[in-house]
Formats: sequence, structure tokens, C-alpha cells
Amino acid sequence: MNSLKRYWGKRKFKKTFEPKGKVLKTKKQRFVVQEHWASHHHFDFRLEMEGVLKSWAVPKGVPEKAGVKRLAVQTEDHPIDYINFEGKIPEGLYGAGTVKTFDKGKHELIEKDKNRIIFKLKGKKLKGIYNLIKFKKPNQWLLFKTK
Repeated sequence: MNSLKRYWGKRKFKKTFEPKGKVLKTKKQRFVVQEHWASHHHFDFRLEMEGVLKSWAVPKGVPEKAGVKRLAVQTEDHPIDYINFEGKIPEGLYGAGTVKTFDKGKHELIEKDKNRIIFKLKGKKLKGIYNLIKFKKPNQWLLFKTK
């Protein structure tokens, strides 16, 4: 199954500037954090892996200091082209609001299984080792930086 079907199904590409994209096999291991002023202000955290951007909405932002824990709600995979997306999603469309890049850079995958992802971020603002730990509730993860 194509992991972008949910993404494509939520968008009207004739009305939005968001990239349609496709699954791309790359080894770049990039990340982006996009600040999103939508119905609720939040940050979208995206890791390039498995040919897409694995994505989480982080209501209070990705922690910059060790010990700070944040809820991260997994959302649909986004195309890798989305890594450079900034702009306004028109009113009435899914995700309507302004998207701006908060930080971007590379990530180094340390460990990954179905319930945990450990990675090192090398961005301009976000640096260090982070963990994503899956809760029992669907799509809910705990995001934190380690010391």
C-alpha cells in the first residue's frame, strides 16, 4: 500500500500549493519542524524515512532541552517534497493556515522498532538525541530529548 494515500485523500491539489509528491527512496535522513498556524497553533515534526516524511503534530513544540516531554500525535505520512513547503493553505481546506519552517537539518537514526524511535538531530536550533515512544492510545507518542 502506498503510504501517501491518506495524505492525497485529504488535499485538493488544484486549490493548494502543497506538493502532491510521491514515495522516493533516498538516504538523506533529513528532518523538518514546521510551525503551523491552523485551527490550533502547533508544530509539525517530520523525519525522512521509508521514502516519505513520517509526521507528528506536536502541540507545544519539539523540546529544545533535555527532560522536557511533549505529546506528539502521529499524522499521515507526507511526501519528501514537503520538507521545503512554506506558505498559506487556503481557508476551507484541510490544514488551512500558515506554515513556516522552524528548523531543519539532518537526523541520524539510532534505533527503531514499532514502539520506539531513537535519533540524533543535527539542526540549527534542535541538536542532540531524541526519543519517540509510542503510547497505547492510537497515534500518540511521547517526544523528549535525552541528556
